[in-house]
Amino acid sequence: MDKNNRREFLKMSILGASGAALLPGSVKASSGDFGSAMRMSNLPERLLGKTGIKIPLISMGTGGTTNSGFVRAAYDSGVKLFFSATYYGNGNNEILVGEGLKGLNRDSFIVGTAAIPNGLDKRSGLLTNEFTADGYMKVAGESLKRFGLDHIDIVVLPYAAKKETVQHEGVLKTMEQLKKQGKVRFVGISSHGETVEALNAAAETGVYDVAMISYNYKIQDKVLLDAAIANAVKAGIGIVAMKTTAGAYREKSGPQMNSNAILKWVLQNPHISSIVSGMRSVEELQKNLAMIQDLKMTDEEIKALSFNVPGATLYCQQCKQCLPQCPHNLDIPTLMRSYMYAYGYKNTEQAWYTLAEAKLSANPCNACDICHVQCASGFDVKSKIADIERLRNVPLDFVVA
Repeated sequence: MDKNNRREFLKMSILGASGAALLPGSVKASSGDFGSAMRMSNLPERLLGKTGIKIPLISMGTGGTTNSGFVRAAYDSGVKLFFSATYYGNGNNEILVGEGLKGLNRDSFIVGTAAIPNGLDKRSGLLTNEFTADGYMKVAGESLKRFGLDHIDIVVLPYAAKKETVQHEGVLKTMEQLKKQGKVRFVGISSHGETVEALNAAAETGVYDVAMISYNYKIQDKVLLDAAIANAVKAGIGIVAMKTTAGAYREKSGPQMNSNAILKWVLQNPHISSIVSGMRSVEELQKNLAMIQDLKMTDEEIKALSFNVPGATLYCQQCKQCLPQCPHNLDIPTLMRSYMYAYGYKNTEQAWYTLAEAKLSANPCNACDICHVQCASGFDVKSKIADIERLRNVPLDFVVA
């Protein structure tokens, strides 16, 4: 038995046949023939706030990318903005992106990353005493080295939620220093939840240039969020949307949604400069680039978005209403993100790292015969936790390609 077959056999033994969907071998990005990517001319663009940069309506989120050749294929197809994060593959994703763009004219592409500072409590969205401005400068500097570039175009503070964090003196000092030293051109925030508060706080500072936010047709309180987006845009902040197709991913047995309809819905908001899409194959890349050529929604696409079954999608709103309901203080929003990465985005590696953040004890839900959590999105929280927590039994070496 060769090495690859032995690895797959061991993974199957650990999870059992019912856990096959969690296996990295079944979810890795299609390697494809990267040379077959065709450049699409005259991609529609929008201005990215006060940066003055125009970017295509589709950008690339590289978290699920496992081959630098695919990064180059996206560039060759016309993609201009590539977004990574310090926590994707423990920094290795930034290296991969840098390799994919190596040797290209530096002015022909834009690289962004989410640099997470030490001392950020993702659950509360607040900074602890472990945070220091010097430490955050070091984190950003390490990203720069991994990319292998002379500068990073955009660095964002991830998991931005609370005003106290977005406007923290040390964070703002770091952001301003990064720009002053020429290491970073533009700075911003990234928000998965409590986005209204985060956007309004960012707009008040006058420091931030970009905001990357969760935005899709399943979002709650759309009126409030759209108002916060408009306020941020008025302050010069360019808005980039992420988690845009989360509503397209349904439970394993459920019907899948029309991805074109979902992405077009996002871009109906003129304040969204671009969608950061976690594309995983040349076919998906070309499909998305073709989609942005005509944003007018057909009657069929509009009808597709009206299909609604509570709890059927994998998208967690990260509203945190579940937290006070759990008697065992589980970090349910993080667990639901891990579940979505595994079964929706088919990114087992990111699911593994996210699951580790939840710091679960063994059999976390066994003490409860009935789950006390009433999810605002209608999730069967206990069953999802039981499903995703099995991934802890898979060594990281088996998850990483």
